Amino acid sequence: MTPIVDADLCIACGNCEQICPSVFQVIDDIAQVVDPEGCEFFECCEAAEENCPVEAITLEEE
Repeated sequence: MTPIVDADLCIACGNCEQICPSVFQVIDDIAQVVDPEGCEFFECCEAAEENCPVEAITLEEE
């Protein structure tokens, strides 16, 4: 699955980066996906999606 961050919704709270730092980083006040393939190796993308307070993270099936 591929994580996507909606930059228009993101408030850079950092939840995703704390939960799944191998995949997400807050850069320039927007969460960014730094390793889109990381969801295949780390089982934290679903938790990051569920814990985003503004629902800016979606996971697309490949």
